[in-house]
This record gives sequence, structure tokens and C-alpha cells, in this order.
Amino acid sequence: LKLAEVLALPRVSHLSPPPLCPSMSDEGDRAARAADTRKQEEDEEARAAFAVPVPVAYTEPSRLQEDFVSRGFVALPPEALGVDPGIHEAVIARQAALRAEHPKAVSDPMLAAHVPEILDVLNAPGLVAACESILGPRYAIAPFTHNGLFPSGGRAQHWHKDDSAPLNARKQRHHQAIQAALLYYPQVVDSNMGPTTLVPFSQYWTLNHETNHENFAGPEHLDFDYMVTEEKYSVTGPKCRYSPEDVQNRCTHHDLRMQQALLDTCWPLIHQCEAAPLQAGSVVLCSHNLLHRGSHRRDDWHHWLEKPRHMWRFYLYRTMEPAPPSESEVASAVARCGCDRLASQFPAQAHEPGADVFEVWNHQLRWMRSGATPSPCSQVQRERPEERVALARQLSEQLGTSGVEAEPKRIGAAYRLASLGDPELASELLGHALLSDQEEVRRAATYGLVALGPASTAVLLRAAVSQEKWVRRAGVYGLGDAAHLTQEVLDVLEEKLPSDPSVYVRAVAAGSVGCLGRRAATSCTGSHLLGRCMQILLASLRREHNRPAMDAAQRKMIKFVRPTDDCDVCEGSAVREPLGLEAHFAGRFERGRSAVREHALWAVVILCSQGASRFWQGLGSIVEALADVARRDKNAVCVGFAVDALHRLATHAEGLEASVLEPLRQLCVTLRAEEPVCSWE
Repeated sequence: LKLAEVLALPRVSHLSPPPLCPSMSDEGDRAARAADTRKQEEDEEARAAFAVPVPVAYTEPSRLQEDFVSRGFVALPPEALGVDPGIHEAVIARQAALRAEHPKAVSDPMLAAHVPEILDVLNAPGLVAACESILGPRYAIAPFTHNGLFPSGGRAQHWHKDDSAPLNARKQRHHQAIQAALLYYPQVVDSNMGPTTLVPFSQYWTLNHETNHENFAGPEHLDFDYMVTEEKYSVTGPKCRYSPEDVQNRCTHHDLRMQQALLDTCWPLIHQCEAAPLQAGSVVLCSHNLLHRGSHRRDDWHHWLEKPRHMWRFYLYRTMEPAPPSESEVASAVARCGCDRLASQFPAQAHEPGADVFEVWNHQLRWMRSGATPSPCSQVQRERPEERVALARQLSEQLGTSGVEAEPKRIGAAYRLASLGDPELASELLGHALLSDQEEVRRAATYGLVALGPASTAVLLRAAVSQEKWVRRAGVYGLGDAAHLTQEVLDVLEEKLPSDPSVYVRAVAAGSVGCLGRRAATSCTGSHLLGRCMQILLASLRREHNRPAMDAAQRKMIKFVRPTDDCDVCEGSAVREPLGLEAHFAGRFERGRSAVREHALWAVVILCSQGASRFWQGLGSIVEALADVARRDKNAVCVGFAVDALHRLATHAEGLEASVLEPLRQLCVTLRAEEPVCSWE
């Protein structure tokens, strides 16, 4: 019996054999009844094992990178942050005061002026070191991304992946460690307080969104119908519909449905983990692509106010490419992932990882430590050419399989083709798959071409000028993550930004310019084109405009908005007014968003992180353009990115003369004084 079928069985509290009847009194029938009883007991044990999440354990410092690459998250104890424990108590005290002063607005976005101690946490040396280990130095915080209190309660969220751009906006998901979420828990968290529930090992597999409008918005949902029909109901609390026993045993209808949604994927190592028990001041860093949900509380609701569970969330992103390893670091850079120890705590029924999964992990670990594409595995190197071709054809067939459950096989096949040791053959097969009518096959082929690195450039250039929008988007994205910064590549992206009819393609092209620049600054291949990259992005800002946020324009919850004639990508929801600055915010900003402008400014932040001296010839025009956005743009997200970019130019200004640097720094101070609504970065 499949575990998915086990979950659908009625819960059995007392197992006893059926009464004997005269026609079933022989020894064979008794043995059959005994076997049925044992089967029922085994099924009940299997269901109970899957229902209980595995607790999250704190990560050993030496395993930060390996665990992040494999399971998709790491957990840091408060003593690892390097701040006074009293900071966490001060945060809790400020939260309590805010809740008392604004009882109906405790989840509104917060500013440093409300809880300045949060800045001590974000700048804690241990936390900065952990973030740099995963995202590299000079990482950034995306502006205005729900940076507020997240209290748990009686309702349970559905499984979802967070928006990959601010506030439910859509952005291409990177498999590399380019974006991460920082979750900070100022108080103790136990398993009954509604902890964050994670699905480890799920960050590389996803669902269709190009034609599946249920996943049109930035977040992607595993069970969209649950959000529509069930999420509004309380699982616990004063309106609870279940017995305390069912709540504690995790066998309410809500619990069983969440478990079933995971089982239905049939993905490797599928199980759930709880961010509990956690000490006060703990931090969880997780991949932006990890499935997770907010769970409901299981303790006595009468004590929720006196024992709240709050979480602060920040979205981080990489601005610097991994540097090539030194001679002493080469062995670490080429190390391969072993089986994650977390998997040993999962039920025996969880699917084991195979060669496909390990290939993805190994590639990402190597990239994180060296920025390099994978070398052929030793087994492939030993194979004769005809054997290698036969393996390539087999992987190509595997790449073309369909269905949600085959996602790991498709992605794994694409990565294994990339490490085959025959770039020409791999490019041919992956390029053919990129033209598939199936979105899931195109997606896997895209990630395979990215894994192949610069050898895939010719295929991606052809894709970028395809008549098919989704192929164009894949090509434009792939160039940003795989190609060298050359005149030919930049020409294609520059042509897309003003002329492509798809807002989605233009937005991805803007982001790819930033990714190309990030890689060129480290490798020095194409670094002479960084100035042109910046001018292309600034030209895009002059052309593009903000549109009314989709939730406001369509008068729908953001998860239900749909594409329009003007825009084929979810640009996100309106930015909410920060607590205490509602009047100023309403007068200064409008409820507008722009995928292209925000992607372009995201890329500008990346370029500015490379140092102001790289743009010294056109620095004046760059500063003028960013200051104009900071002062006049009605989109708060754009303002946040622009101000951060200016601060980075002023901070990373080695080699600039004082006559240039001092006015730039004074401008940053002036902008801070002019605009009280500042995002966390």
C-alpha cells in the first residue's frame, strides 16, 4: 500500500481482529486475519511517522554551505550571532509596546525607528559571517519585503514558495545561492507555538506557472485550492472545530491535507521539518525556493497573547560572484555532497535520493565555493565515447518525462548532461529540449544549460531571439546566469529591453544584465563593459513606467490576479504603509509597481556593489539618475533600491578622489533626511 493511500485511510484508535464466524474458523483464515491486523498496525505507524515533523537542529559552522545546498536551510543558535542576549529581550519589549499602542496593526511593515535593536541583529558579526558564507560579501536586503512581525495563531497556511521579487512579484528563480530568506525569532519557539514548517530538499523542484494561472503571482502553491477553501478557517483557538486530541496528534482535516499534498509529489526525501524548538534569538536562513508554511498553534489559545510567537523576515540577495578558490581551497571547492544527515531522521518510506539529486547538490556546492561549472564526474571520464553517447541519449529521454512527480528526474537529467564531459553534445540535447511544448521540460533544459556554463551561449543566444515568448525568456535568463559578458551577448539583451513586447522578458533581461556584470567583475572577462551595462539599465529606467499594482487595479487578493493586455507577469501587490507613517506614505507614494524598473534597479544595486571606481567616467550621470529615482519615483520599492545603490557607491569607493566622494556621501545623508520612509538596508 502506497503511503499516499495510507494517509487516506480512516484513523484507527483501537485495532482488534473482526469477530470469528463459522465459515472463517480454519487456520488459514485466522492467519489471514492476523496478517490484516498487522498490516493495519503498520499503516497506522507509517501515517503517524509522516505526520510528525522532524525538529530543526542547529547547524554546525563547518556545514553551513553543504547543508544549505542540500536541505535548503541552516539554523543559527543565538550565541552564534555575536550580540548581547539582552538585544532579543529589548526587541520583545518593543514589540509588546507596539502591540499595545497599535493592537490592530502589529503585522504592518516596521522601520528601524520602531525597533532599532533589529539593526543590531542584522549587523551581528556571527550572522553577517554566516550570510557571507552562503551569499558572498556585500549581500543586500530587498526593500519593503514584509519586514514586520509575523505572529502565529489558529490558522494554517498552505505549502508555498515565497515571492522571488518583493511583495508577491514574479522573478526568475535561480538554483544558485543568489537569494535567501532570513527568519529571526526573538523569543523561544516550541512545537506548539505555530512554528515555521519547512520542506527540506524541495528548493530545486517546482511547479508550472507560465500557463498555470494558480501560480501566476510570485509565490507558488502546492495546493492552491486549500488557500481558497480552507485557509480562512481556524484549526485551533476559540473557533476550533476539532478535539484537543486531534489537534495534538496532527490528524485534523487540515493536517492530513497538508501531509497529502506533500505525498502526492512523490519527490525524493519528502517530509516536513519544524523550526522548533528554538532558543530566543535564533535565526533560520533558507533558500528562497524552499516550500514552507506558517503552521497553526496547538497550545491553549487563552495564553496566546502572553506567549506570542513572532518572526521577522528579510529577503537577502547576492551581489558578488563566488571567487575562484586559492590553491589551499581547491580540495574544498571540488568536494562532493554526501547524503544529508537530516534524511536519516525521516520515515523509512521517504524516497531516497539518487544520482539525479546528488548531481544537483554537487554542482551547486561547487558553484558556491568557486563559481565554476562542474567538471565531468570520474565515472563518465572512464567511459568510452560510444558509452557516453548512449548515456546522453538515455538522459535526454529522461529529460522529456512529464508530470509533477518527475520534476527531480528532469532536473537531474539536465544537470547530468551538463557534467557529461561533452559540451557540444550536451548543448545539442538541452537546446532541443528547450524548444519543447512542455513548460516543465523547458524549465529543466534551462537549468541544465545554465549548469553547462559559457559552453551553452550559442544555444541561449538563439533562444533569446525566438518567436516563442517562453523560449525567449529562458534564453535571456540563461545568458545572465551562464554566458560571459561579451559585446554580442550584451547587444542581444540591450535590444530586448526597449523592444520586446513581453514585460516578463524585458524584466528578466534587466536582471540578466546585473548578473552578467556581477560575474564579469570577478572573472575580469568582459569587465570593460560594466559601464555600458549600467547605461543600458539607466536607459531602461527612463523608458519604463509604473503601473497600478495588480491587486489594487483588479480589486482582487494578489494570489487571484491574472495577466492583462498591458502586462504578462505579476508585478506584485501595493506596498503597505509603514506603521506610524501612513499619512506621509499616502502623500509621497502611489500604489504602483513595475517589474522592469524593479529588476533594473535590482541589477543596478549589484553593479554598484562592484565599486564606484569601475564607473568613474560616468559616475556623475549615474548618481544623478539614482537621486532622481530616490526623490521622484512614486514606487516605494524603486526608491528603496535606488537609495541602497547610492549608499553602495559611497561605501565602496576605493580610489575615488575626495572631491568626488564627499558630495556623494553628503547626498546620501541628505536623502535620508528628506525621506523618513527608509527600508532596512
